[in-house]
Amino acid sequence: MQNTIEIMKSLTFGTELEYTGIARQVAAKAIQSVIGGRVRFTGGAYDAWEVTAPDGRIWKAIRDGSLENGGCEVVTPILRWEDMETLQEVVRALRKSGAKATSDTSQHIHIGAQSFNPTQIANFAKIFYKQEELILKSLGTWEHRLGHYAKRTDRGFIERLNATRQITNESLNKAWFGELNMHPTHYESHRYRDLNLNNIWRTGTIEVRAANGSTHAGEIKANIILCLAIAAKALTAKSTSSKNRREYDTRSAKYDMRVFLVCGLGLNGDEFKNTRQHLLKRLPGSAAWKNAERAA
Repeated sequence: MQNTIEIMKSLTFGTELEYTGIARQVAAKAIQSVIGGRVRFTGGAYDAWEVTAPDGRIWKAIRDGSLENGGCEVVTPILRWEDMETLQEVVRALRKSGAKATSDTSQHIHIGAQSFNPTQIANFAKIFYKQEELILKSLGTWEHRLGHYAKRTDRGFIERLNATRQITNESLNKAWFGELNMHPTHYESHRYRDLNLNNIWRTGTIEVRAANGSTHAGEIKANIILCLAIAAKALTAKSTSSKNRREYDTRSAKYDMRVFLVCGLGLNGDEFKNTRQHLLKRLPGSAAWKNAERAA
């Protein structure tokens, strides 16, 4: 039987990286410098530049209406674990070409969920909700983003989910939207959550919108690994609960997150040392002691 880390590494993902300070054509050229392939302007509503890699996958640099002057949003194709290093090199190339991450930019992470059943998708939502405040503080999510483009999980959704006896595609949909909406439009308002399930019924992905924009390749990777690990946990958990939601405690935040990463998600050992460092660095307290005063 596969362990959660093996499952995590088998999942597909994609990410959207918002930047200012870089033209879309320049971003496309930066991507091409890493992956090779062909650059072309395709225009359209998103003023898009596309880079078609030698393997046929398409990376995009598009306009983002939420950013001043449209900014630049880099959209990856479907990626796998073995593409992580390439993605990091792309981020480094973008930074060298002038990309900047401001308080208005964000990183959106999509986890391929076509093979998830409705219960496993519900598991993801419950795990995320239970640890939500800790995750948001770990990611450093800007408060103004939590008020608009990445609002906290709707408690009503969790209550409806918990009240559902049998999780089916339809009952999950009704819990999420508050009514049956099997064909949501692209800009349907429920998408503006730190955890967005709209795409379950559009593109077959779970989207996490909580991460801030970053030009640090290690941060980008750590944010993705966190989401992949939650997805792997959701796939393997026999049951999950959103009860006893973790309260954010400044005295023990770093310790609590380390326990969640290591014991809850299996992100232990040297392989995930940098991941843990990035996900703990913004939190107060001690990673070794629950009571920070003892560490002093």
